[in-house]
Amino acid sequence: MQETAAKVVVMTATYRNSFIGIAAYLMAVAALVAGIWWYGYGAGLAQLGKRAESDLALAANGLVGELERFRELAVLMADHPLVYAALETRNDEEAVTPVLQEIADKTGAIEIALVDASGKVLAATLGADESPLKGRAHFERALDGALGIDHLLRAGTGERIFVFAAPVFADDGPVVGAIVVSAGVEAVEVAWRAGAPVLFFTDGADMVFVASRSEMVLTSVKSGNFIDYDQRRVHGFDIWRVDGGRYLPRHALHLTQDLPVIAMRGEIMIDTAPARQLALLQAAAAGALCLAFGAFGFLATQRRRTLSEANAKLESRVKSRTAQLLEANTDLRREVAERRAAETSLKKAQADLVQAGKLSALGQMSAGISHELNQPLMAIQSFAENGVGFLERGKTEVAAQNLGRISELAHRMGRIIKNLRAFSRQEVEPFTDVDLGKVVDAMLELLEPKIAEAGIAVHWARGAQVIVRGGEVRLQQVLLNLASNAIDAMERSPQKILTIDVGRVGDKVVVSVSDTGPGIKEPEKIFDPFYSTKAVGAGEGMGLGLSISYGLVQSFGGAIRGRNLDEGGAIFTVELIPSAMEPRL
Repeated sequence: MQETAAKVVVMTATYRNSFIGIAAYLMAVAALVAGIWWYGYGAGLAQLGKRAESDLALAANGLVGELERFRELAVLMADHPLVYAALETRNDEEAVTPVLQEIADKTGAIEIALVDASGKVLAATLGADESPLKGRAHFERALDGALGIDHLLRAGTGERIFVFAAPVFADDGPVVGAIVVSAGVEAVEVAWRAGAPVLFFTDGADMVFVASRSEMVLTSVKSGNFIDYDQRRVHGFDIWRVDGGRYLPRHALHLTQDLPVIAMRGEIMIDTAPARQLALLQAAAAGALCLAFGAFGFLATQRRRTLSEANAKLESRVKSRTAQLLEANTDLRREVAERRAAETSLKKAQADLVQAGKLSALGQMSAGISHELNQPLMAIQSFAENGVGFLERGKTEVAAQNLGRISELAHRMGRIIKNLRAFSRQEVEPFTDVDLGKVVDAMLELLEPKIAEAGIAVHWARGAQVIVRGGEVRLQQVLLNLASNAIDAMERSPQKILTIDVGRVGDKVVVSVSDTGPGIKEPEKIFDPFYSTKAVGAGEGMGLGLSISYGLVQSFGGAIRGRNLDEGGAIFTVELIPSAMEPRL
């Protein structure tokens, strides 16, 4: 009997120790789970805080940006000449009202009013208000010479508006009135109501003036008509427990942001449910893991086998991932090679396009150049036949004169052919020092037949030598293209003058080509590929000349611009980098 009692005591102690151990383990697991939940909740709140800050900043920027348009509108309208005339003479109120109405319709302003210094409304888009604005904060601030801003409920309709008052200054300085622009906020609220976060903006009296939930509008945070909430601090965040209906979160993270530009404070409430759910999932996973570890701790062999299988699976995934990375690396190298080949093809295509542009220009000038070469040839033939006759008659002096003229004509033909050969060749040499005057002379000699046929007067006075960095042929192509376009533009002009000038602006050499044509219709598009003002099918090219010239000038490190002249016609300027040996102009 004593042995039985001893066994019972031992078994009781064993059960008691086991129960104590299990209870201690469960308590430790519970404490761990609670700690993980608390930590996970804090991490979730931190993520929600960043999201809330971003959403609030985005909404605040949207509201401020929307109102900034009307603030700038008030400032711009204050400088309108009709506004000052109406305030100065008091005879132009009827003339300024349609202008105010047109601008209000185009900008979406609710109302634009012109007010004199006494606060009387002289003109308004919705009719002059008989009640003066004297004494109102935004108007008084405008009278002090600053931009006034206020928010209020519009009389009669109760519509919430922001009001901007910009001062109108007299010529001698004092403020003689103000432009008052009223802007609504409902359009901004409509966009917010489609989103999840609760946004509201309060003024200095803590009244909600703008909100993404209509039930919060015009309620006061300090009074009893605001939503019912309890506030507490959790992990350094402001957490509200809200009782505000189905459209407001039960537990919300609350953040604020001051907006001094519109005298408001932006506030946001974002539901903390995702943070709580994430923390709960993390805690549940940790608790389940701990319980599973405690339950199956004694199965060491099973655990080793599981670890071995997991290790094998990991090694397999590493091998698979390594193979994927190697394949991706191979694809990347192939793509790099393809991109380099494409870049090479692009450069070749660009060079071919430049060469095609030069050949196209030569094609357009071919008739004039043929005539320019044919005249000396016929003259040479005539002088040669005459020279033979003079020699037969013994008039050697006259024959020598004919031979001299033949030599001059041959030199002239040589220069023309030399310019053609230089212009038509594909230049591949690196940039060198180029005499800009010689380039202009060669270009004008190529265009001489076209200039003579069109009856163009050329103003070009070659001064001191100007040396720039670039390619001689490519620079000649740019100037020839600009001069040829100028000649074509003056086809129907009563006065046809082509002016070429070289000067210096700052540290750049500038060559300008101007004409007396009709000017440029769309200056912002002149360097776009395939843009041309010439008639379709006229055989005048495809609109690539200026685009090619733009690329060539940029390759020199320079810039090309085109604009209309005030006195009529157009001017193109090409900025080039001067050579180190180029003398000061």
